[in-house]
Amino acid sequence: MRVGVHINRFDHLGGGPALGGELAAAGAAAEAAGVSWLSVMDHYFRMEFNGGAEAPMLEACTTLGYLAGHTSTVRLGALVTGVTYRPPGLLAKIATTLDVLSGGRATLGIGAAWYDREHDGLGVPYPPLAERFERLEQTLRICLQMWDPRDNGPFEGRHYRLAETLCVPAPVSAPHPEIMIGGGGEKKTLRLVAQYADACNLIPSSLEELRHKLEVLRGHCDAVGRDYDTIRKTFDYTGDPATTGDLDAFLRDIDGYAKLGIDTVILAPRLGETAEWIERFAAPAVRRLADLD
Repeated sequence: MRVGVHINRFDHLGGGPALGGELAAAGAAAEAAGVSWLSVMDHYFRMEFNGGAEAPMLEACTTLGYLAGHTSTVRLGALVTGVTYRPPGLLAKIATTLDVLSGGRATLGIGAAWYDREHDGLGVPYPPLAERFERLEQTLRICLQMWDPRDNGPFEGRHYRLAETLCVPAPVSAPHPEIMIGGGGEKKTLRLVAQYADACNLIPSSLEELRHKLEVLRGHCDAVGRDYDTIRKTFDYTGDPATTGDLDAFLRDIDGYAKLGIDTVILAPRLGETAEWIERFAAPAVRRLADLD
């Protein structure tokens, strides 16, 4: 099982002027540690449980572009962007640009969006949940059409209409950047994973819950004729040991997850200075998990 790192706070003691250096250092530390995935949170505001809306928050796509310029091997993505944040054609162009400039290391992480305060705060429409899922599926279809060099024609959908789905230059990744869908909704989200995604991201409360979600996903794959094993499975570890640095407790917590076919455990410490934490905790976690394999 591989290790990913998710940056969800930007609370460096040096404030805004120090964030560029801190992010560059985090990228270097991640690659030196053998971390396979580096992501940032994509929200306009920080959520109440993670410091609150008044806490520092960077725009995700710009941040990923900066990280691409300061890394060379680690896979990069947002975990995950809300479908309401950017028009789908623009989103596909952004993901393509990250893929091109990173040499094929981009993942388009996407979900149905949920944080109403940030939408209301910045004047972004926040449609009902059912419509957000309709928009999510249409956005996935638009991205795949834009990444298909044989189809630059229009897209006509209930919520989106594009006269031309041009995307030049094409992505470096073949056949296209990885698509990761975040969320564990059993009727809609996991069905979309089976139908459109290359990877999924889950936040289970227990090993048993994760086992159940994966079985639901397997059922959706069977229903659409998809090979379940072609989907890369990831999950977020949000337990206290990742933040407090208790490596043994962390390993106890995730014992058994690899046996379920999990490819990557993504660590999300609630810390503002990520580089030092990667060296202190993530690097030995990578080594210990490699030993377990």
